[in-house]
Amino acid sequence: GGEQQRVAVARALANRPSLVLADEPTGNLDEATSNRVLAEFLALVRGEGSAALVATHNERLAAKMDRVVRLHEGVLV
Repeated sequence: GGEQQRVAVARALANRPSLVLADEPTGNLDEATSNRVLAEFLALVRGEGSAALVATHNERLAAKMDRVVRLHEGVLV
């Protein structure tokens, strides 16, 4: 599972986009693999100076982001 996620991250960042959209990027992974993939993702995004918009239900993943915006009943809070 983790290899496919790493390939997807690399593919998403290959063209050095200014914005990366990621919907549950580690949703199907165990915690250890999730942590590795997320660390690689954040290092690549930050290294390229890109912005990332990550949608997740995982509070631990959200806590590792620079900024968190929550959606509650269709309203950003």
